[in-house]
Amino acid sequence: QVQLVDSGGGLVQPGGSLRLSCAASGLTFSDSIVSWYRQAPGKERELVAGFTNVRGTTTYADSVKGRFTISRDNAKNIVYLQMNSLSLEDTAVYFCSARRLTWPTVYWGQGTQVTVSS
Repeated sequence: QVQLVDSGGGLVQPGGSLRLSCAASGLTFSDSIVSWYRQAPGKERELVAGFTNVRGTTTYADSVKGRFTISRDNAKNIVYLQMNSLSLEDTAVYFCSARRLTWPTVYWGQGTQVTVSS
């Protein structure tokens, strides 16, 4: 059984930083496509950052380029999202998602709330 656990969210002031973590069981991130999404109130879920392949090629939404960084610790089987220079518009619930290369099922974490407020 696959389980993704998102953590690291919280309340931060504009300009601050947070690091989100996604820990997996039953699935190995090194042979999966892993992404971070977010959903703000009243808006659709959107892709924030992700690995496009298992070699580590990354993609980012234009709104977070230069501020967010996705990374992976294969030994711990954790994917991180480092978020810097946070703005009010980054307030959302952030979700990790993962899909094995050999199977189409997409798994989701439970989400972690990020609130940027002064």
